[in-house]
Amino acid sequence: MTIKELTSNNFDAMLDAHPLLVIDFCASWCQPCKAFEKIMLAAQPDYPEVIFARADIEKEKALAEEFSVRSVPFVMIIKNRTALYADSGVLALKDLREMLDKAKHVAV
Repeated sequence: MTIKELTSNNFDAMLDAHPLLVIDFCASWCQPCKAFEKIMLAAQPDYPEVIFARADIEKEKALAEEFSVRSVPFVMIIKNRTALYADSGVLALKDLREMLDKAKHVAV
């Protein structure tokens, strides 16, 4: 399993192709970001319909600005181009799973 790299160039295409995304806005120096990456990898096998992606805020400044990312990790769950969750900090695996289970049933 892998986490996809999200860029300004592929952002719209990824949103169009995948109705449910988890995005981790991160930085290479951010230790909590690395911890959340492991959590995403742990959840990934149970959610094959979900795309797990990361955007490096140092490389993707425009995306970070667009979503008002002020600190990392900044986690978003997006369904059909609608943000269902957006907040700073690491989500526990249990919390991420609960949110994804709910997101599957939200009509947007």
